[in-house]
Amino acid sequence: MAVADTVGRAILARAARIIPSTSTPIPPHLAAVHAHRVLARVTVGATPSDVTLTWRATPVPEPGRFEAERAQRVATARTLVLSDPLRARQLLHASLTGVDPATAPAHPLHAEAAILLAELQLRLGHPADAMDWATYARASTVHLHGPTHRRALHALHVLAAAHSRGGHHQRAYHLYRELTGHLTKTDGPHAQQTLAVQAATALILHALGHCQAARTLLADTITTHRREHPGHPATAHMTRHLSRIWRECATNGHQHQDA
Repeated sequence: MAVADTVGRAILARAARIIPSTSTPIPPHLAAVHAHRVLARVTVGATPSDVTLTWRATPVPEPGRFEAERAQRVATARTLVLSDPLRARQLLHASLTGVDPATAPAHPLHAEAAILLAELQLRLGHPADAMDWATYARASTVHLHGPTHRRALHALHVLAAAHSRGGHHQRAYHLYRELTGHLTKTDGPHAQQTLAVQAATALILHALGHCQAARTLLADTITTHRREHPGHPATAHMTRHLSRIWRECATNGHQHQDA
């Protein structure tokens, strides 16, 4: 029992994502049941507390017969993301049992579940968790389909938003710039989504303290968006952001060359 407790505590600390979500905390001895998925060897010394764990490079996948159940959980979660996000999150966690986003290999079903979970975690106010799953979804989809596949671009967008929400503005800026570059090539520089991401980049510039560059980029984006997409509601949304930036500059007494 002491060995199981030690093993379970190690799994909970390092690989808790392999354990199905429950409404109550998982006790260590139950977490130890999943040891074969993440541990290659458990070596016990002279005492039960003298335990050495050898971790697998990647978790052992569950038998193939469970794949259909995983797919069904993902499909059900997709229908519940708006009406019952907590239940959807529980289903997605269950579908990702045994999948560690830091080490798992590329897999289309896992990537689909991961991006859904990342979006949910972002909506529910957990940007750090969203970053982990969006990072995996992005890497997995790029490996499977290439960097400009729509799913890969969507994962990149969620990842950038998660870093922005988490206060990692410098990282978010580079991710948004990368996304803008991809969209410029695939959709064109004047496409609505390209301009929307460009506007988000301007807001990140403002968060980084580059007010003048943010205002210039956002104003240029608004001009292009109004010309290319007349009547689109995003133009008004962008304009409100630009007005807010001007007000904040005035309130804080910023002196810019274009003021």
